[in-house]
Formats: sequence, structure tokens, C-alpha cells
Amino acid sequence: MKNLQNSALKLPPTLQPGDLLVVIAPSGTLRELDKFNEGVKIWRDRGYNVQLHPQHNAREGYLAGGDRDRLDALVAAWHNPDCKGILCARGGYGSARLLENWAWPPEAPPKWIIGFSDITALLWSLAHRGITGLHAPLLTTLADEPEWSKNRLFAAVERHDFPSLQGNGWGGKTVTGRLFPANLTVATHVLGTPFQPDLTNAILALEDVGEAPYRLDRMLTHWRALGIFKQVSGIALGRFSQCYAPKNIPSWTAQEVLRDRLSDLNLPIVSDLPFGHDGENAALPVGQVVTLDGEKGILSWKVGSGQ
Repeated sequence: MKNLQNSALKLPPTLQPGDLLVVIAPSGTLRELDKFNEGVKIWRDRGYNVQLHPQHNAREGYLAGGDRDRLDALVAAWHNPDCKGILCARGGYGSARLLENWAWPPEAPPKWIIGFSDITALLWSLAHRGITGLHAPLLTTLADEPEWSKNRLFAAVERHDFPSLQGNGWGGKTVTGRLFPANLTVATHVLGTPFQPDLTNAILALEDVGEAPYRLDRMLTHWRALGIFKQVSGIALGRFSQCYAPKNIPSWTAQEVLRDRLSDLNLPIVSDLPFGHDGENAALPVGQVVTLDGEKGILSWKVGSGQ
């Protein structure tokens, strides 16, 4: 009998130039206008019909408009039969607030949701419904990606193609499981909620930005206390950028915290993979079956495997 926990989630149909993509801002208010416009241009230059929802540049405090406005934009894009994908403008904070009043309708055809950082809450809640989203550059970060990363993003949505990634293996066996990429801080606050996907036999892919080492320690200790690391099969680590201790405060580095909190778990772990903030951010499919080689440091997958 097939182990459903090792079965890939449902992939949205491939995109092709000419398709309608809707831009929304489900989290923080838009601040990086030049970078945002450059990101939109990249998609349009590829041939896509990119439509800006009127909510995309709203502002209410640090949020891109009120919860109802942001949710209405998401619901409208998701239910629009002509819309083939949703491009998230930026991260920041706020997407988790939408989940209190929103459940992904199981009867609606799946479509791409593309983003990372705070968009983790949407991607993980969508995975809870059995649908793959794409942990990938936001419109405000896309222009800074190297060409190989941009090409990877388009290969992902247009061909369901995800080349292998090389990192540094910490040792351990080769394991297979569903991939769950996430911002560590956002994912930590999804744990234990109705929106958390099943992480049994999963391979976690974690990144973060701007968190002091002691905060990383606190979050990873929370995951340990919940027993999450006893459920998963492996861990893939991306970039932990700007994760510095306050000046003149004795501290471990972020890398030392990761070693201290993860190396005793008896799990295959690969670090220094090219995803996360402030650098290369390789597109990663949420809930697809991947293989993690703890010795060679390779993350690889065949889309649709396990189905």
C-alpha cells in the first residue's frame, strides 16, 4: 500500500506566456517601489499578462491594507477562473492574519502562489489542503536574482522542472520525503495551528533573516520541545542572513546555534543551500517529493514522484 505521507501534493498546471497572473500584497505594505516595478517587468517581458490588483499598494500601519482588503484580494484572485497564478508583491508580516477567516476551497482548481518569507503562512496552509505552492522570489526581490535563479523560477512554473541543488552535507544517510520550505520564524508560529501541514517524514528547508542567534536558539528549542524534529526525515538549510548578535553582547554565531540545536538529531542535514533572503533564492516546490543526501550535500527531486 502506498504511503500517502510520501506522496507529492497536487501541482498546479504549468504556465505559459500570455497567461493572466494577478499581483496581490497579502502581508506588509509595499515600500520597495523601484524593485517591485522591476519584478513586474521581468514577468511581463516573459510574455505574461500581469494584472495589479488595486489592493497591491494599500497601506494600513505596517500592513498592505486592512485584513478584509488583503483577504478580498486573495479570494478574488483565487476564484478568478482566468487567473492562472498569484504573484505576491512582498513579505514583511501579515499573511497569517488572513487564515483566521479563510480556508482554501478544495473544489477550486489549484493555481500557483509564488512568494517566500512571510508568504510561508499561505504556502503551508495551502499545503495543508494538498496543493503545492512555490517558495520563490517575490516581486520586490526578483530583479536581484542571478539569471540561473530567474531561469529556474520560469522552468518551475512552465515545465515543472526543478534541477538539483548543491550544499554542504553534515553527514548522514540519503532520505526521501515531502519538501517543506519555510521562513523559520513564520513557520514556528504556524506550528500547532489548524494550518500546519503534516510534517511526518518531511524534509524541512529553513531560512531566516534578521534574527539574533538567541532567537534562532529559542525557536529551534521550541521545535525540539514539540517533537517536530522526531517526525521529519531530514533538514535542508538555506541562508540565515543578518542574524547577528547585538553589539557587545556575548553570543554564538547563527551558524554555531544551528550546529548546536540540530547536529544531535541523528538526521541527514545539508546546509548552505542557495535559498533565502539577501542572495540567491532558488525556487522550491512545497510538498513535492525530494531526496536529501546528507553525505554529498545534494537536494534533488523528480516532480510527481510518489504519486
